[in-house]
Amino acid sequence: MVVTSPVVADWELRLRIREQVERHGLKGGAIAKALGITPQYWSSVTVGKFLFPRELLEKTLDLLEFDDDERRELLVLRDLAKERAPFAAYSALFGESLMRLYGLEAGAHAVRTFENSVVPGLLQTEDYTRALMRSTAATRPTEAEQRVRARLDRQRRLDPPDPLQFSVVIGQAVLMCQVGGPQVHKQQLQHLRNLAADRSNTVDLRVIPFEAGDALAGLNAATFHLLDFQSARLPTVGWLETAIYGELTEDARKVDALQYLYEQARAIALSGDDSLLLIDRIASQIGQT
Repeated sequence: MVVTSPVVADWELRLRIREQVERHGLKGGAIAKALGITPQYWSSVTVGKFLFPRELLEKTLDLLEFDDDERRELLVLRDLAKERAPFAAYSALFGESLMRLYGLEAGAHAVRTFENSVVPGLLQTEDYTRALMRSTAATRPTEAEQRVRARLDRQRRLDPPDPLQFSVVIGQAVLMCQVGGPQVHKQQLQHLRNLAADRSNTVDLRVIPFEAGDALAGLNAATFHLLDFQSARLPTVGWLETAIYGELTEDARKVDALQYLYEQARAIALSGDDSLLLIDRIASQIGQT
């Protein structure tokens, strides 16, 4: 059992219980009656509105006839789930969906990202992030620095000893957009290049050039992420984002559609080496008249 985030531990615990419920063919009302609780309370626990109380969990494990080994695993998951969640200090800044995304990201083994407007958050420099936060109409000035710190904290997932496997496809427009002025722009491109070159075993960066034209337009894709986990029991999770909307989904059909889009985007992108050459070329032109 490999778990690196309380959010992932809580999710796996509830997922495995729901699967056992389905195997037994039980309904929520029958389970609630057997456990001496209301159906509403059972629903709230199993969808993750609050942590599974230990006494209730032990009764549930008995009722669902988990074997001794799995019972021990699930109790360990419950203990892990009650630890302080990643980014809890920033809960006032972000909605429930984003907080869950960041918690899952903290425990993910790999993330695949498509982005066609700005540098993905995990790859941004501090100055680039700050420029974005200060220019965002929806961000209060007093919150900007907190949001910068939150993003920098997320970036620690790229660091040893257990770095995230991060695969990114971006459009060339991301590299061309001047955020924060020429100096910040150039430093950001150099940062991208250095990360991709120095951490090639964990960071895979591919760029879709303007020449892809119709192929990129045909994807009609917004920003999205795919999160994969080491535990074979956990499915891939998708996050789809627009300027005003973000959705975290476990729905297999939606996740499959996002995986297909990602593979299509990667297929029309430049190779890793050619992507670095393009970044170098664009960086060298910044400031020239």
